[in-house]
Amino acid sequence: MNTSDHFRMLARYNRIANDRLYEKCAELSLEEYKRERSGSFGSIQGLLNHILVGDRIWMSRFSGGGRMTPPLHSILFETFAELRTARAEQDALIEAFFARAGEDFYRSLIPYRNNLGKDYLETASVAVLHFFNHQTHHRGQVHIMLSQADVRPPSLDLHRILNP
Repeated sequence: MNTSDHFRMLARYNRIANDRLYEKCAELSLEEYKRERSGSFGSIQGLLNHILVGDRIWMSRFSGGGRMTPPLHSILFETFAELRTARAEQDALIEAFFARAGEDFYRSLIPYRNNLGKDYLETASVAVLHFFNHQTHHRGQVHIMLSQADVRPPSLDLHRILNP
């Protein structure tokens, strides 16, 4: 499997994993969705918004923009329904981008300034690995928070999603 195929597979996995996770989050009451919990970004709402913020930042960078980093704790969408729609749209854009990305993209350099004001020049392949790892990391945190809310978390194992 070449680099492009590998990242196309991860883009597909990302979409399916998000679909499964959001389906379970839809079972939450509004109170449980927004409940303060230990962990990154304080709630399921905060984490799901953060994942989308991160995805938008990196996708902008991959497309030649996004040199500055907005606040990572931004709540882009107050309602779960709006966030779910935006998530599905973003996942479609991610899959489309990686369907087109060629080997030259993965060797390119991506300049940006992080949320602490530090400038970086990142190799695209490393940035893309971080992009997919970041999603997985925070989906795992939402997974734990779902179990604290008495919603059975979905299976998100890559090999089970891609080869059911």
